[in-house]
Amino acid sequence: MAIAAARALAGRRSCFVGIGAPSTAANLARRLHSPDLVLIYESGTIGARPDTLPLSSGDGVLATTATTVVSVPEIFNYWLQFGRIDVGFLAAAQLDRYANINTTVIGPDYRRPRVRLPGAGGAPEIAASCREVFILVRHSRRTFVERLDFRTSVGYGDGPGHRARLGLRGRGPTLVVTDLGILEPDKATCQLTLTRLHPGVDVAEVRDHTGWDLAVADDLSRTDPPTDAELKLLRDLTQRSALP
Repeated sequence: MAIAAARALAGRRSCFVGIGAPSTAANLARRLHSPDLVLIYESGTIGARPDTLPLSSGDGVLATTATTVVSVPEIFNYWLQFGRIDVGFLAAAQLDRYANINTTVIGPDYRRPRVRLPGAGGAPEIAASCREVFILVRHSRRTFVERLDFRTSVGYGDGPGHRARLGLRGRGPTLVVTDLGILEPDKATCQLTLTRLHPGVDVAEVRDHTGWDLAVADDLSRTDPPTDAELKLLRDLTQRSALP
């Protein structure tokens, strides 16, 4: 997942990075093919170049390696909401066919949910205003659901035209990277469509892990296996970050 997402960042200039898998992918992309990729974290660091993966958006390594540090309101009000950031990374507890995201509650009763999740954070603004959004999530029926229990961040809403009616600046989710393959929105319907399979995975397996009748592209392809160079850089990055 990290390598597939890192490859997708080639040619992008700036990336709003989340902690965890998105941070791994973005820092890997900077080492692999995009040394000038500007990494922006929610804490206000712009142009961070950490030697190890940060433990949180407030990790000191981000500030000490950044080109500049600004306030959180400036990151959101000036950089993000004005559409100045190319790619935003998001994760999801639930994801529907229109790439809408739930990170708030699991269960039908908001006040008495089965699970109370971390919440929105900056995700709604990222989903609304970045020029495009990448989503990294493991593929299961628990996550890929027919109907969200709560809509935290808007993907394509109820379908074509919904983002425009809401006045959202960004294009919305353009790529969903999972442990089984890659999904992209259909240009006509905005529904997530399986466009690439990872090595060793078949269509039946992906559909079996999806909570709706998943569309499959006519020109379905496979992702290239990780190269030795990609794996070495990824291992170096994660192992160095795991050191005490």
